[in-house]
Amino acid sequence: MKKGKRFYMVMLLAAAVSLTACSEGTESTESTGGTNTNTESTGTANTETTKVEEPAKLSGTIEIDGSSTVYPITEAVAEEFGKENGDVRVTVGVSGTGGGFKRFANGETAMNNASRPIKDEEAETAKAQGVEYVELEVAYDGLSVLVNPQNDWVDHLTVEELHSIFKPGSKVTKWSDVRSEWPAEEIKIFSPGADSGTFDYFTETINEEAQQSRNDAQVTFSEDDNTLVQGIAGEKYALGYFGFAYYEENKDKLKVVPIDGGSGPIEPTHETINDGSYAPLSRPLFVYVNKEMLEKPELKAFIEYYLNNAAELSEEVGYIRLPEEMYQENLAKLK
Repeated sequence: MKKGKRFYMVMLLAAAVSLTACSEGTESTESTGGTNTNTESTGTANTETTKVEEPAKLSGTIEIDGSSTVYPITEAVAEEFGKENGDVRVTVGVSGTGGGFKRFANGETAMNNASRPIKDEEAETAKAQGVEYVELEVAYDGLSVLVNPQNDWVDHLTVEELHSIFKPGSKVTKWSDVRSEWPAEEIKIFSPGADSGTFDYFTETINEEAQQSRNDAQVTFSEDDNTLVQGIAGEKYALGYFGFAYYEENKDKLKVVPIDGGSGPIEPTHETINDGSYAPLSRPLFVYVNKEMLEKPELKAFIEYYLNNAAELSEEVGYIRLPEEMYQENLAKLK
C-alpha cells in the first residue's frame, strides 16, 4: 500500500475511534442525567406522599321526616346538595312535626323538620331512647289565614274572631255568625291535622291551648298543605290556614286575610314577618339533628351545607331568612 493511502486509512480509523468515544460519552451523560431525573422523581414522589389526601367521596342515605311547612326548605337544600354529592341519597318525608318527632325520638331518622319547638314529652321519649339532638333554627314563617279569591266580604279577621270560629265546641257555622253583615253561608274549614306543628302553633296561639280545636263535619283536616290549598281554592265559602310559603306559591288561587292582633289588621309579608309586626302568627322554623348520627360524614356535610345555604334557599321557597349571625351560631353548635 502506498504511503498516502496508508495515511488516509489511519486517519479514517482514528476518526472512527474518536466518534465512538464521543458517542459513549454522550450516552454516559444522558444516563447520568437520567439518574438525576430519577432522583428528582424520587424527591417528587416523597413530596406527594406528604400531601394531605383528598376527602373521601361522600355516600350513604340521610332520612328526614316531619313538618310539611319546613319541607320546601329542606327539599330545596337536598336538591342542591345532591348536585354536588350524587352518591348521597336524601329522603324527605312529610308526616307532620308531631309524626316526625315520634320517629326521630326513637332514632329512626337523622333529622326532623319542625314548625314548633320539641314538646317536653317528645324530649323525654328521646332521652329514654338515648337520642341526643341539636335544635337549629333555619327560617321565619308567618302562619297565613286564607279564603277563596271569590270571597269579597272578609277584609280582615281579629284574633278573637278566629278563636270564635276554631275553638272546641264552636257554635259558629255560618259567615254571618262571625259578622251579621256577612253571607249566611256555611263556613268550610280546612285545617292542618293533629300531627302538624302548624296545628299545634295555631291552636296554642288562637285557642290558648295546643291541640284544642273544633272537630266537626265542617272541618277538613290534612297533613298535606297542598290538599288544603286545593280545598280552599275550590270552595267559595272556605277558610283555612298554613305556612306562608304555600300561600306565596299559590297566590293566584288564594286570598290572604290580614289579622288584627291588637294593633290593627296586618297582612303577612316578608317585611311584617321579619320585623314581628305580623303578630301573633309569626314564628321560627326548626330542624332537629341526631347528635350520634352527626358522626357520619355525609350527615355532617349535609347539615353544614344546609346552614350555609338556608338564608338564600328559604327565601327562594317563600320564607324569611334569619339574621346571618344566627346561622353562624347554629354552625358553632355543630362543633
